[in-house]
Amino acid sequence: MDPSSRPGLIERLSALLLREPEDREQLLELLHGAFERHLMDADALSIIEGALSVADMAVRDIMVPRAQMDVVDINDTPEKIVEVVLETAHSRFPAIGESKDDVLGILLAKDLLRYFAGKEFDLRDTLRPAIFIPESKRLNVLLREFRASRNHMAIVVDEYGGVAGLVTIEDVLEQIVGDIEDEYDFDETADNIVKDNTGRYRVKALTEIADFNAAFATRFPDEDFDTVGGLIIHHLGRLPKRNEVLSIGGLRMQVLRADSRRVHTLLVDPQKDLPLSPPLAADE
Repeated sequence: MDPSSRPGLIERLSALLLREPEDREQLLELLHGAFERHLMDADALSIIEGALSVADMAVRDIMVPRAQMDVVDINDTPEKIVEVVLETAHSRFPAIGESKDDVLGILLAKDLLRYFAGKEFDLRDTLRPAIFIPESKRLNVLLREFRASRNHMAIVVDEYGGVAGLVTIEDVLEQIVGDIEDEYDFDETADNIVKDNTGRYRVKALTEIADFNAAFATRFPDEDFDTVGGLIIHHLGRLPKRNEVLSIGGLRMQVLRADSRRVHTLLVDPQKDLPLSPPLAADE
């Protein structure tokens, strides 16, 4: 049989869906049936399920809360703003006036290049317009608006007009395709603790405390938390930021990946100049 005459994925799915589903549950059953019959792979099924789920989700479900927003002050000097950019590693920042409720626009980090190139620079003139959306906006509608307007960030406001948080196009896309990977990601089927060529360890935040203790000869308790991510949050008293560095029990830990909801990946470096395995103090 000529390979070019074989039906493609679309044709096979169309044939499968000739029996029109009456509701979403039946549609998902058909899609899972297609997966079990090898008409689509797991990634395709996951993306389709993600695309269906965004219609049921609102901005409030995925936004970065107001308290965790990284912003720049309109009155700050370019040098101070650059410090914020380097510390947070974002590409876009709400620029605020008197408070986070006073969002004046969006600063693109790349626009700071004009200042360092010696060209005329005025922060207010550099800002891009901020887009304001309600907490209740559906994600599928927001994604369509992002694509039409070519905006990548929106400011979320509550029913009283106050700023509740922010959301980016990446936040929406990750609901469909999963976490967008970066250079620090490693395969989901790999071990939770992986040593790199520098002698440091990449550790998944979901690694259980018992396994972590066994790997690093530490004695962290697990009464109040079960995972390394829980240990980090307990130590800080809040969710950490990406690239944040802390020292716990003689280990230097850098947060490689984290979002507004949880920690994903850590870089652990056993320090030689600190005791390796003291118990976690109560105030830590």
